[in-house]
Amino acid sequence: MASSHCFENPPALNPAGGVGEVVDDFGGMKAYVAGSAGSKAAVVLVSDAFGFEAPNLRKIADKVASSGYFVVVPDFLHGDPYDHSNPNNPGMWMQSHNPQKAFEEAKPVIAAIKEKGVPNIGAAGYCWGAKVVVELAKVHEIQAAVLLHPSLITVDDIKDVKCPISILGAEIDKLSPPELLKQFEQVLSANSGVDHVVKIFPGVAHGWAVRYSDEDAAAVSSADEALQDMSHWFNKYLK
Repeated sequence: MASSHCFENPPALNPAGGVGEVVDDFGGMKAYVAGSAGSKAAVVLVSDAFGFEAPNLRKIADKVASSGYFVVVPDFLHGDPYDHSNPNNPGMWMQSHNPQKAFEEAKPVIAAIKEKGVPNIGAAGYCWGAKVVVELAKVHEIQAAVLLHPSLITVDDIKDVKCPISILGAEIDKLSPPELLKQFEQVLSANSGVDHVVKIFPGVAHGWAVRYSDEDAAAVSSADEALQDMSHWFNKYLK
């Protein structure tokens, strides 16, 4: 179950942010896209509860695109990101935003990428979005997966992963504490057919990779390190 950690440090959403563009129909979804559709590799980024208009998420999309990827950030929340001003919202919001539904919606998005002639596709998910990505990783929909401060993920999920997976977690995290991440690593180590990395970032809290303040140099540095790790993983398996 999600906790308050999922909803802390809300960003100021900006529908016009980023150097890419918003399209109304990409595989049936509104989406932010960046980079060239002529790329040989694509990355799908799945947001946390604050959705695809979060400025830091779009910065990440633009940086990944600048490395030669076609990047798609679908609006799996359908214009309804978490509203931190509603004190009754957490449970209600989670009930109406099931990651399993987003997983099903992601399949046509991936099909639309393939229709553009892009053969290699990876996906990365933040918090809520990590659950969507792990479902994709269980059914051969993607060639590489990255989970950043994941939530809602179980050991059984990890047992069923079928593609190379990188799990980047926080030292301070009630949702996926280091003890749980170490269990994930044990499961993956027992599965010799799946390459993996499990890394715990010291001194950071859940959400650090995407909900950081630009004015906090240490937070920016840790988020940049997570982005570099993610990029390295995709470069290894998609290029």
